Amino acid sequence: MKNKNIAIIFAGGRGNRMGASVPKQFLKIYGKEIIIHTLERFQYNENIDLIYVGCLKEYIPFLEELVKKYNITKIRGIIPGGNSGQDTIYRILKKADEENSGDAICLIHDGVRPLIDDNVINDSIKSVKKYGSSITVTKAFETPIVSLDGETVNKVLERDTVYTAQAPQCFYLNDIIKAHEKIRNTELGYNNPKIVDSCSLMKECGNTVHITLGNRGNIKVTTVEDYISLLANLSVQDQEQIFKLNHKENV
Repeated sequence: MKNKNIAIIFAGGRGNRMGASVPKQFLKIYGKEIIIHTLERFQYNENIDLIYVGCLKEYIPFLEELVKKYNITKIRGIIPGGNSGQDTIYRILKKADEENSGDAICLIHDGVRPLIDDNVINDSIKSVKKYGSSITVTKAFETPIVSLDGETVNKVLERDTVYTAQAPQCFYLNDIIKAHEKIRNTELGYNNPKIVDSCSLMKECGNTVHITLGNRGNIKVTTVEDYISLLANLSVQDQEQIFKLNHKENV
């Protein structure tokens, strides 16, 4: 029996920075909620076996209706969100752990990062099988600087050595759960300022993490500007698909 590849999607945020009337994951893009755009990327990837989602408790019935409407058949559980993003991820992982073996590969992904493509998903799975981990990153294209006071430049970093972490961030189920439980048993827990995502959590626990190059368009929708960028990117992708279909028909 082959090991399962599991998408762990956290969509428990309220999106206060967007100032919208609903959480940002339920905003619509071209008539379809952002969370559904995201789930469909994993639903239609041939290497993904199962999907677990973390969601605000009061929005679970609504998400269940959307999952049914759009025939997201790989969903195995919708779990109430926790007190923080990492707490929500831990809850999802524990649910997945109840139903799967510890050597399952987990792809931890933002519900509001819907432009993930098949190449990144597939490369991430390959990386975990080879190295035990995969952190999706993109290279820095502009000059990165460090400013400790927010006013002056303390250091200019070498651009060739700087990357921006994205998602998915991927590990074996056993490994990532052990890291979570180690952090949860510390004095600061998830309040540790060094822990901002799964990558930093694993590093804080002394683990080595491997990087996988992603695509720059795989943005996380956090602000109104991100929402506008997402509209533009999806429009471009739609036009590319139409071009490819027309090209096939004319060959």
